[in-house]
Amino acid sequence: MKTDSTTMKKQINNQIKEFLKYLEEIRGYSDLTIKSYDETLKEAFLNHKESEAAKNIEIFQEDKNRIFNLMPYRIKIASLNSKTISKKLSAIRSFAKYLNDKGERVVVRADDSIKVAKTLPKPISHKIITEALLLAEPFERLIVTMFYALGVRISELASLETKDLSQGWIRVFGKGSKQRDMPLLPMLEEMLNDYLSLSKQKKFIFEKNGEKLSENSLRYIVIKVFKRVNIKVSPHQLRHSYATELLNNNAPIADVSELLGHSSMATTQIYTKLGSALKQKNYDKAHPLCGADK
Repeated sequence: MKTDSTTMKKQINNQIKEFLKYLEEIRGYSDLTIKSYDETLKEAFLNHKESEAAKNIEIFQEDKNRIFNLMPYRIKIASLNSKTISKKLSAIRSFAKYLNDKGERVVVRADDSIKVAKTLPKPISHKIITEALLLAEPFERLIVTMFYALGVRISELASLETKDLSQGWIRVFGKGSKQRDMPLLPMLEEMLNDYLSLSKQKKFIFEKNGEKLSENSLRYIVIKVFKRVNIKVSPHQLRHSYATELLNNNAPIADVSELLGHSSMATTQIYTKLGSALKQKNYDKAHPLCGADK
């Protein structure tokens, strides 16, 4: 049974707004992630151009279920790379799950998974990071050092509040508002204290005009600092460098996983991608049979 398309689109539009509000207020998703979900869902469900409307997700009622047939939309995005397609489908699945959790009966069709090759940001060497820090202004140096010494996500750094600081520790709120307490290196704590003594925060550690400094501003600072040593670096690469340095220096993977705010160690293993030589070295040190002839 088909439902009037105008009514359906209006209903879907309202539900998308409610879903995005839920992601922001309840799940604590970053502004960038919410924007990505918003663009995908509107592209998938609400294209109003006549030439594009046929490529929307098909929505209809079947018995007591609302059907989302993804096939027209999947044909539309088929030329995109597999990682982009996977992200778009993931946003649609999350939206459908949200509706089901709210009591609707939504069934998603043509929802076959996309195989995505696991790619990782290239870590930046400690030497290059040190060289870049020597050329940075004090505020820039603090931002880059926090990314590298704490391994935080850009959304986490932007959301840090002055109340999250205590002697030798900082409380970080990650995905889904999960919190973790991170140790502060003495040099980083001193840098933070010097910065806070000279600035007038109302709430957030990094502010502009009484509002938290945007993620784009933080990203620009990192890019500008490393441009001086002729290399392009993102905040996420500094997070990866943090994790890589810890694991390469024999930090237990369980501890690194907790410090990164990962929900499982499997994520950390993919994220850090230990080299085979290091794995062999750790194996030789750990397995009792490896020392049998020693």
